[in-house]
Amino acid sequence: MKMLLPWELLILLSLTDCLAERSARHGPVFTQEPSDSVFPLRSEDNKVFINCKAKGNPVPHYKWKVDGGYIDMDLNYNLVEGNLLINHPHATHHGGVYQCIATNVFGTIVSREAKVHFATLADFVMSLAQVSLPLLMPTILCGRCLCSSPAEIKYSWVFNGRPSFLLQDTRRFVSQRTGNLYIAKVEASDVGNYTCVVRNMMTNATAYSSPTPVVLRRDAVMGEYEPKIEVQFPESLHVTKGSSVKLECFALGNPVPSITWRRTDGNPLPGKIKINHSNGVLEIPYFRPEDAGVYECVAENSRGKNVAKGQLSLEKNTNDVHMAIEANLQWECKASGKPKPVYRWLKNGEPLVLEDRILVEGGRLAVPRINLLDSGMYQCLAENEHGAIYASAELKVVASSPDFSSSPVKKSMLIQRGGEVIMECRPHASPRASISWRRGGEFLKDSTRRTIMGDGTLRISNISESDGGRYTCVARNPFGTSSSTGTLVVKEPTKITVPPLSVDATVGESIVLPCEVSGDSSLDPTFKWFFNGKLIDFNRQDHFEMIGGSAGDLMVRNIQLKHSGKYVCMVHTVVDSVSAAAHLIVRGPPGAPEGLIVGEITDSTAQLSWESGPDHHSPVTTYSIQARTPFSIGWQAVRTVPDSVPGQMFHATVIDLNPWVDYEFRVVASNNVGVGEPSMQSKQIRTKANCYNLCSQILQSGEEFGYVVAFRPLGTSTWKQTVLASPDASRYTFRNDSVPPLSQFEVKVGVYNNKGEGPSSHVVVVYSAEEEPSEPPSRVWTRTLSASEIEVYWEPITQTASSWKIIGYEVLCWEEGMQESDAEMVRVTDTAALLSGLKGSTVYLISVRAQNSAGAGPSSPAVNVTTKKPPPSQPPGNIEWNLTNSKIFLSWEHVKAMGNESEVTGYKVLYRQNWLGKTSVVETNRTSMALQVPSGEDYLIEIKALSDGGDGSSSGPIRIPKMSSKRELFLSFTIHRMNFCVLCLDFMPKG
Repeated sequence: MKMLLPWELLILLSLTDCLAERSARHGPVFTQEPSDSVFPLRSEDNKVFINCKAKGNPVPHYKWKVDGGYIDMDLNYNLVEGNLLINHPHATHHGGVYQCIATNVFGTIVSREAKVHFATLADFVMSLAQVSLPLLMPTILCGRCLCSSPAEIKYSWVFNGRPSFLLQDTRRFVSQRTGNLYIAKVEASDVGNYTCVVRNMMTNATAYSSPTPVVLRRDAVMGEYEPKIEVQFPESLHVTKGSSVKLECFALGNPVPSITWRRTDGNPLPGKIKINHSNGVLEIPYFRPEDAGVYECVAENSRGKNVAKGQLSLEKNTNDVHMAIEANLQWECKASGKPKPVYRWLKNGEPLVLEDRILVEGGRLAVPRINLLDSGMYQCLAENEHGAIYASAELKVVASSPDFSSSPVKKSMLIQRGGEVIMECRPHASPRASISWRRGGEFLKDSTRRTIMGDGTLRISNISESDGGRYTCVARNPFGTSSSTGTLVVKEPTKITVPPLSVDATVGESIVLPCEVSGDSSLDPTFKWFFNGKLIDFNRQDHFEMIGGSAGDLMVRNIQLKHSGKYVCMVHTVVDSVSAAAHLIVRGPPGAPEGLIVGEITDSTAQLSWESGPDHHSPVTTYSIQARTPFSIGWQAVRTVPDSVPGQMFHATVIDLNPWVDYEFRVVASNNVGVGEPSMQSKQIRTKANCYNLCSQILQSGEEFGYVVAFRPLGTSTWKQTVLASPDASRYTFRNDSVPPLSQFEVKVGVYNNKGEGPSSHVVVVYSAEEEPSEPPSRVWTRTLSASEIEVYWEPITQTASSWKIIGYEVLCWEEGMQESDAEMVRVTDTAALLSGLKGSTVYLISVRAQNSAGAGPSSPAVNVTTKKPPPSQPPGNIEWNLTNSKIFLSWEHVKAMGNESEVTGYKVLYRQNWLGKTSVVETNRTSMALQVPSGEDYLIEIKALSDGGDGSSSGPIRIPKMSSKRELFLSFTIHRMNFCVLCLDFMPKG
């Protein structure tokens, strides 16, 4: 290897620095290369182009070779950009192997070799003798098929001299690779003369063959047979990135085969593909790496199918590289083919000169310790007996002094005392620079707290105030020295001085979680709160508020069970982050009991058992049992044994039930906070029954219990009877289509057991069924009363819409987005209904239908109605009261509604004597009032906010003690939201 003199090295170094500044500059890359071609010639054709184009910066210049020798540009040869123009081509003189060479300042590349032939258009077609074919037999009509043709040649066929070309369909196909016309199955309409047409798309020259007659043999008919693929694409095809590839596939057969395309790897065909000529041609434009793979053409008819496949692979180029001087170059070139290809390497268009330090093994090139003279364009040539392919790459060897312009040391670094700092030093240098650090004028060495790592990074741990100052990174390589300086500023660490503490709270209360910090006065701390791992968004969560000015205290208002969990206060500054956590435990009414089971059942008792639900951090004190029947209005409390079920007991016996009645049960838990949600209702059960008088329901004993049902048309004397042997029977249906609607019958029901028949009920008169109403109620309208109540009105149904008296209406109500089948139903006898228990700020759909004894009619069209915003959830607070001269003076704090709540319009004061007294109500739009009450009794007072959405949360009962009869009692008392505080308690003698 020749050693460079210092002046030569400096010139090359300045050149590489210039190249680095203009990084967009690069060596030539072919975008279009010449290909094997046969050019048709006619006497008027006097020019032929052989294409070649390359991109590069600077723009490449071109040379051409033919049969291994450079072409001198003369009257016959000219360059048009990179393309070679042949003037007045001659088949003998200008045929041969052509190769394009592209060069710029970075090097030279050579194109693939292209074999070029010249022929007259007449050579492409020839006359054929008459073709005589059996009916249904396939055929191939051929133009003269040369080995290859330029893309500018297009083949067509004319039938019976018509001015238009023969249309291609599933039965007929013209190959643009061979020029042949394929007919999958000959039919009688195919008899006639066929002419092959060859057109040069560049010169628009056209040649015609002489007509070829096709006649039909009448002595034979071809039978059905499976597809035979006659036109198929190569088994292996290398495609240049960005180019377009067309695959042809056509099959002969009877019936005419269908053609489909697919990929063998199961991936869908690219969305950009084009399939035309009745699926016979698949085109993939702008070929990309993801398009590579094995493609299959499937030809199929009722007799079978056939498959042709081929692999499309992307011609891969070795990647361009920019490498530092004295680095090691490793390039590998791979190609597939049969027979196995051999490899050659070119540099700047010439065979690579092998030196002692250059290693070539097949497609692998290794150059250790590269120098500036190794820069240039490299090509790997893989070839076998079928041809050759090229892969090109550019090598730029970079040599430069250290440069911090794009990656300087950080100008200012803030770090907390006791922390760790990492100062990076990453200059651009080729070869790699050696790194040292200095502080002021003193170079630094490794110590217990200070380390210079292998990549030049300086790390200092356990920072103290004395570590502050200016630090300079110095970088050196054979081409120069450079430095970059930054300043380290040491700050006091941030500390949380008042952290949040874990706390218990009751539903409805409000608490404050403190978070106060101390630290460097020049740093501005930022507070963030996280709840159960998620950042609290104070703009979207009404229950949370940041208070405390410069501190980061968190207030949680109107606490709910969902607010239980972990709260983290995180404080950020530009130098550090600290955090502290606390847990909030929310006590609330117990959750619903679970697993309710009904055990042994008698005629008047039922044994229940259940499992406890969540106690919400306040132990269950008692359980109560509720029941409902088809005859009760809602759920009713029932008597149990024991009378009061303690919270540690999970079973009880319900007593005083009625015999032979269907019951459902549920359990409700209570604790010191309040009454919880009820359990899921039990399965419906029926209490036991004895033989009894149906009218008086007097119970009798006996086995084999059953019923005797007797009935007769009103005014007749003969009873019809039927026996119901099941003791569980509760109804009997008699069907007779001849009975008119609303016919009157006398009915009585008796009972029996194995001892005989019991007494029968009184005779009652019933009517046979009528038809349901045929029309819905009209003009349904609504009025929103509050967040939970809606009034519904409608016009009564006309008598003509029902064959009998309307006995009531059913009002259906369901939330928007739900199905009508999920609707709640209210039955009324009037033409208005009050719907309650609804959700606030919710859209409901309302529908009404009439009902008579036959059932319900059709529903009216649903109307939309939106409930008002919920009432304020915050109760009146800071309640103060004074008692004097039989008057109670009250004052309280104004309640402010949240954004999703109805505005406060006034207040409601409820007062009563003791717990069982009658409640009186007074309303006011002020936050104070006086009540005139008689002396001698305790009073309980509650205050609620009023709003369009209804009554707000209650302050809870406030007990005011009775006044002495002998002396006047003067009391003053303040009730806060979270605690009670006695302000004044004085006894004053009367007079």
